[in-house]
Amino acid sequence: MLVALDVDYRVQGASAAGVVFRHWTDAAPARTCGAWVAQVEPYEPGAFFRRELPCLLAVLAEVQAPLRTVIVDGYVWLGEGEPGLGAHLHRALGGQVPVVGVAKKPFRAAPAVPVVRGGSQQPLFVTAIGTDTQAAAAQVAAMHGPHRLPTLLKLADRACRDAPTP
Repeated sequence: MLVALDVDYRVQGASAAGVVFRHWTDAAPARTCGAWVAQVEPYEPGAFFRRELPCLLAVLAEVQAPLRTVIVDGYVWLGEGEPGLGAHLHRALGGQVPVVGVAKKPFRAAPAVPVVRGGSQQPLFVTAIGTDTQAAAAQVAAMHGPHRLPTLLKLADRACRDAPTP
């Protein structure tokens, strides 16, 4: 299975969601899951993983399926050899599951492959670990949906935003 993850931060805590699917080109998820994380670290530039990683791991604990790939909203690499959220997640998963980062904004020297989708002029920025980055970019380009953001990535974003605060 593949899973796309996203997190929405609230005044207190965060809502995290995962959209589980079988194939990169799927139009609908096999299922969605979520987790509430009551305590989150404050935002720290260059160390975003400290805030987001616990939320992603909480959702992955709910997935309960063998994972082929995890897709995160952000970067795997921030620069040459400088780990981003995706690299930290890959390490937390024991280096066993490939992680693909899909970011909406460019980040300094991140070694990202730009992917233009739909009629958008603005690319998505793809980075990866545990799989070839060019192949990951091609998979993101092939994902379902006519717009810049693939259908299932948009669904992960919507699922965490729409989840009620406990």
